[in-house]
Amino acid sequence: MLLNCDLGESFGAWQMSADAQVMPHIDMANIACGFHAGDFSVMVKTVALAKQHQVKIGAHPSYPDLQGFGRRSIPMSAEEIEAMLLYQLGALSGICHSQNVALSYVKPHGALYNDMMKDDALLQSIFTAINKFNADCPLVIMATANNAHYQKMADAAGISILFEAFADRAYDDQGFLVPRSQKNAVLHSCEHILSQAKQIKDTATVTSIHGNIVSLAAQTLCIHGDNADAVAMIVQLKNLFEK
Repeated sequence: MLLNCDLGESFGAWQMSADAQVMPHIDMANIACGFHAGDFSVMVKTVALAKQHQVKIGAHPSYPDLQGFGRRSIPMSAEEIEAMLLYQLGALSGICHSQNVALSYVKPHGALYNDMMKDDALLQSIFTAINKFNADCPLVIMATANNAHYQKMADAAGISILFEAFADRAYDDQGFLVPRSQKNAVLHSCEHILSQAKQIKDTATVTSIHGNIVSLAAQTLCIHGDNADAVAMIVQLKNLFEK
């Protein structure tokens, strides 16, 4: 199972997460494209850092929502969704090209990620945008108890997908993430995070916030790098996966 992390989320003088400390221990870097975080300078530096450590580079596009860190849904037409994705993918792809590295995958951020999991029309717009950009570029999508539905949609669209689980987020009984607005949506205990990661890795299941076992087959695991204990936790997760 590959370990991925959201990086490149600093903006101007505002510093977010410990990218340089995290990068050596992950397999995939989801790099912000300027719409929820990141800017042209941060994108250049983060791509260079990923190249240095031979980490796969993924675009982390979002709704245009700097003030809300991309965590607010914005109603948009299918044409606007496609154009918004192409704009962000093009920007990061250009920076990758300038450094002779490839843009390897796409993972939407925040509200856009959550919305695509609950709105097939929105997901189809994202598939269409990726097809226009590069049909060989996989989309990272949330693993749920209903993976087969999303796989069928992706196959019909001619898009490859990578199913993703989360080490540090709580799940509901349907296999979706508990909204951050709810209590205990984010896991903070190192023991709890490692236990959940091991369960996902070993059994392809997760225990929901209500104590129910939910099927959750995933190929990549996300850990967030925006807290004080993130680097130590990522090292422990990497060691767990290499056993």
